[in-house]
Amino acid sequence: MSKPPPADWQLPPGVNRGLWDYLHDPDIARGYDASLAGTPLFDIDRRFVEQHCPQPGRLLDLGCGTGRLLLAMAQRGWWTLGVDLSTEMLRVAGDKAMSAGVVVHRLRANIAELDALADGSFDCVACLFSTLGMVLGAAQRQRVVAQAFRLLRPGGRFILHVHNRWFNAWTEPGRTGLLRDGLRAWTGDERGDRVMPVHQGIAGLTLHLFTRREACRLLTDAGFRVREVWPISLRADGRVRCPAWFGWLRAYGYLLAAERTS
Repeated sequence: MSKPPPADWQLPPGVNRGLWDYLHDPDIARGYDASLAGTPLFDIDRRFVEQHCPQPGRLLDLGCGTGRLLLAMAQRGWWTLGVDLSTEMLRVAGDKAMSAGVVVHRLRANIAELDALADGSFDCVACLFSTLGMVLGAAQRQRVVAQAFRLLRPGGRFILHVHNRWFNAWTEPGRTGLLRDGLRAWTGDERGDRVMPVHQGIAGLTLHLFTRREACRLLTDAGFRVREVWPISLRADGRVRCPAWFGWLRAYGYLLAAERTS
C-alpha cells in the first residue's frame, strides 16, 4: 500500500501542493526527457556552466531532475551530486548514468534544507531550468541561495537560471498578471508569482518570475559577486539580439554566473 501524501501543513518549506504532486508523479519523471526533447535551453545553460566552471572539481546540482547536467559534467571529469525531491527523477538519473558508464551521486532532499552538507565542499553549484522560481516564498528562495553560498569554496561559482517577469508583457494573460503585480505593490504582497496552467494533469504549480534587478540583488545580498548576466531568448542559439534595446523586455529569461569571493 502506498504511503498517503502529507497534509499541506506537513509539506517541506518552499513546496506547495502543486509542486509536491508534480514531483511525486512517476509518469512525469519517466516522460520528462521526452517531453522536453529539443528544448534549446538545455544546451545553452550547459554551455554556460562549462564556460564558467571549466576545470573539473565538485559540482552540486540543485533540482537536478533526471540528471542531464550531472551526466554532462561527470563525462567531463567532475564529481557530481544531484539534489531533488523526486525519488523517481533521481532513479531515472541513476539509470541514465549507469547506461552512460559514469558515476553520479544523488540525494533526495529539499534544496532549501541542505545543512547535512559540509561548508565549502563544492567548486560549482547550479540551479537551472527555473528551479529556484518553483520554490514558494521569498524567504525560502533566499535560503536556497544562502545554502549555495555556504556550500561553495571561496572562488566557487553559482550558476542560476530564472524566467523574466517582463517577458509576459507580450501576451494578454501576461499583461493581466503584470497588472495584478502592480496592485500587489499597494498591498505589500509579494510580486512575481504566477500560477501556471494545468501541466500534465497537475494544477497549482506556481512559478516565481524575476526581474533582472531582483535576481542580481538576491545574489549580492547573499554575498556573491555577479560576474555575468546573460539574457536569453527562445531562438535556437538563445541569444537576444541587440540586448541594449529593451532587452529587459524581450529576454525570455536570464542565466547568471556569480562567484563566492570570500
